[in-house]
Amino acid sequence: MTNADVSERELPLPDELRPWIARIADLTVNRLPVEPFVHLPDAATKLVIRVEGNGRRSVLVVGPRVRATYHAAKRLVACAELRLTPGTTRPLLGVPAVDLVGRAMPLGELPGRAARQLAVELRGLEPEAAIARLTEVVPDRLTAAADSARAELVRAGVDAMSIRSGHSPGPVPAVARELAVSERQLRNLFAEGVGLSPKHYARINRVRAVVAHATELSWAELAAVTGYYDQSHMTSDFRALMGVPPRSYFMGRLPEAMPCRAVRHG
Repeated sequence: MTNADVSERELPLPDELRPWIARIADLTVNRLPVEPFVHLPDAATKLVIRVEGNGRRSVLVVGPRVRATYHAAKRLVACAELRLTPGTTRPLLGVPAVDLVGRAMPLGELPGRAARQLAVELRGLEPEAAIARLTEVVPDRLTAAADSARAELVRAGVDAMSIRSGHSPGPVPAVARELAVSERQLRNLFAEGVGLSPKHYARINRVRAVVAHATELSWAELAAVTGYYDQSHMTSDFRALMGVPPRSYFMGRLPEAMPCRAVRHG
């Protein structure tokens, strides 16, 4: 896909939203792309404020995606995508993150009052106005609803299981000991606050790091800095989550694209 097909830019994140929103991005399909649109595996839950070419607006909630998907775009669309911070899903939307894995649905169709009320407040708004509205309502609502100690523990666990400069995730038992919780407690924290097991979160984080840095290092170097045992381990994990091995992916030999649907249940 070329830059002319799709443009993406990061939007300013209001200070009021920083404890609850990790990133806001604007994504616009300028023309229907010839190449498949790739959705990488993603451990985040997102609110997506969507405006179609005909002006129709909708607010979706998109849960964690455990494997890559490949789509053929069929319509022009613009979206503002708000990535929730780990531990925010239940206090903001009223459901644990694990209930949203692999799902994309209208925000107002989630069970419970919190999501329906938020959907009403955002209905019909342009993305900029919706973000401004969230800035008004989210801090007070989540400060009252969130368990700050639990949320901090979730974020500490996510940080420990994430790749960053000079750090690769350790084994789950070691991370649990570091956080002074049992392995079972750690898995429960991840299920509610992230939607995935710690191990699967780490796998997604590694594969995304491979995609991000593949042009900078050799395959063997890339495997080492992203925490794999060796290049074979990296290739196997990449194939499992992306559907093709790394060489095929970066040469453009991708799985068959499926029609892109705005909303998918189940």
